[in-house]
Amino acid sequence: MRRLIRRFAGLILLAVLLAISAYLRRSEQITNADGARVHVMDGDSLRIGGRIVRIEGIDAVELGQRCASPDGIDWTCGEDARAALMTIVAHGGLACTSHGGDRYGRAIAQCRTRAVPDVGAALVAQGWAVSGDGRGNGRYREEERRAKTASLGIWRGTFQRPAEWRAAHPRDAISG
Repeated sequence: MRRLIRRFAGLILLAVLLAISAYLRRSEQITNADGARVHVMDGDSLRIGGRIVRIEGIDAVELGQRCASPDGIDWTCGEDARAALMTIVAHGGLACTSHGGDRYGRAIAQCRTRAVPDVGAALVAQGWAVSGDGRGNGRYREEERRAKTASLGIWRGTFQRPAEWRAAHPRDAISG
């Protein structure tokens, strides 16, 4: 009987260790602390060393996307969104925690810098990205509401939701 109990306890311990190992492999820490070069691809995507990271919980206008000001004049909102992310990354100490990836092989991650505790929240609050998919969902709904009310970033005029723009411009959508 003791032998059976030991064997059962051993199997339970092995299962627990395997579960912990699987979780640790799924949760990936991606930083530039080791000197990895950071390249801001667009308003919600980064390349850290050889790893492409998409910021979790937001959807920023695409690099080639244009928005319209209230008087109808087009402006390069996609480039401005990229510049906003570049400014945030310039604070240094970039660290992203990924718990998985997408169909394009990108890590989907929550990121922070020394000065910005949540990069996704900051981009939505500045008006350069929408919360979730831009249909009033996602974790940054309050930041989006405030940016929209204050006419910040893309909310100062009209724009096409990033997902809709990507669908209409599949070859132009840099980060998918």
